[in-house]
Amino acid sequence: MVGLACGALLFIQPRAWANDPLQKAGRGLVNILAGWIEIPKHVHQGSLDANPLSGLGAGLAKGCGLTLLRAGVGVYEVLTFPIPYPHAYASPYEFMELSDYPWE
Repeated sequence: MVGLACGALLFIQPRAWANDPLQKAGRGLVNILAGWIEIPKHVHQGSLDANPLSGLGAGLAKGCGLTLLRAGVGVYEVLTFPIPYPHAYASPYEFMELSDYPWE
């Protein structure tokens, strides 16, 4: 019975974090302003690689790219906040395999 319940959870769509326009606009604004957090986060993760020097460079490049990506999606969310996402749509960040906020 427990296995059946756990299996059913795999097919349930996640609810959107931005259930209303204010949440959508707020998440977009936070990602515009705090997207830079991706840079030190990925530089640190890169420094933990087998070769820290190349890891720092790769982490810096990845962090800069994700900062621009996060800021771009944030601008999109702020500009389109009155338009709701489809009901089963969780987040635009989900398809990019990113968390909704940079510190997560």
